[in-house]
Amino acid sequence: MEIRKYQKDRDQEKLMKMITDEGKEWSCYTAGAAFKKYCAALEASITYVACDGDILCGYCRSINDCGFYIYVCDLLVMPEYRGRNIGQKLMQCIYKDYPDVTVYVMSDVDKYYKKLGYAREGSIFEVKKPNI
Repeated sequence: MEIRKYQKDRDQEKLMKMITDEGKEWSCYTAGAAFKKYCAALEASITYVACDGDILCGYCRSINDCGFYIYVCDLLVMPEYRGRNIGQKLMQCIYKDYPDVTVYVMSDVDKYYKKLGYAREGSIFEVKKPNI
């Protein structure tokens, strides 16, 4: 298993297929105009991939808040690769590359992060646009 930084030319097609295969909840990244925006986000973000030979089986995408915090936006491992600590290894890349920065996870899979020993810190709200 190789875990490394994302490389557009090498990984984009496989990663987008993995996301598409994950189903409806992830399709917001691959449908229509979102596809190009998400591909750009992958490059602009802190993105790591997990590969088993030629199979891209997991990834983690985070954003850096100017060195104050790192926010993990996406963490996904293919179902057949789950239970092998791949998600945890992807997260460890962040700690290794940014040892002095606090890391937060934006998640709707709280059970997974609690299992890793992460502590809940606040919540996240969607700001609705006002009717102007």
